[in-house]
Amino acid sequence: MATGRTHRPATRSRGIPEATVARLPLYLRALTALSERSVPTVSSEELAAAAGVNSAKLRKDFSYLGSYGTRGVGYDVEYLVYQISRELGLTQDWPVVIVGIGNLGAALANYGGFASRGFRVAALIDADPAMAGKPVAGIPVQHTDELEKIIEDNGVSIGVIATPAGAAQQVCDRLVAAGVTSILNFAPTVLSVPDGVDVRKVDLSIELQILAFHEQRKAGEEAAAAAGAAVDGIPATAVRKQSADKGPDGDVPAVMPA
Repeated sequence: MATGRTHRPATRSRGIPEATVARLPLYLRALTALSERSVPTVSSEELAAAAGVNSAKLRKDFSYLGSYGTRGVGYDVEYLVYQISRELGLTQDWPVVIVGIGNLGAALANYGGFASRGFRVAALIDADPAMAGKPVAGIPVQHTDELEKIIEDNGVSIGVIATPAGAAQQVCDRLVAAGVTSILNFAPTVLSVPDGVDVRKVDLSIELQILAFHEQRKAGEEAAAAAGAAVDGIPATAVRKQSADKGPDGDVPAVMPA
């Protein structure tokens, strides 16, 4: 199996839009579940529903991969798993380093989904000397003084930052200088990187704030509806029940994909 530095996925050179790339993992997750149940083929409608997108968008996305399915039969599940895995670069081994082994970093180290998707945690790195040598998820933590050597020895091109915000940029700079070209950032700060380095940011607090906005909006809509109904003599409890049965697009409750 190849290592992370020998090949880069061809999605950009083939002109696949970033929005399509972002949906490929959703399709792969749904297809993997079908494969585990030994389902041989799947229609675009069934797969789109499982991935949480509409079928027209799915067919457009797959056209970028050169996969059009068979009329009346659908898509071959195993072939699509292979095709999407290849496009995402998951048919090879990607060594990853996690920097910052606090609660979040330790949780990431213990996440079993990395290995099953082609990502091998090559090293855990922390600035606290007291953490050095302690095993987390069966991997001994190494000190940040060894960061550059660890990256070189393991051929790492993907780094995960789970440090406090104040340390994230410095860690990022060292990762990039050592040869890392893709970074997954969990620190609550915006990183500055040179051209040619990709950064994906995961901020749980931002996601919670967005959910809080929607909750506030729903509460405001219910209050307004109840006030209007009270004027018309309709009990407020009936209005709340009616409102709960509607999603933002009509009578079907809104459900976001996991």
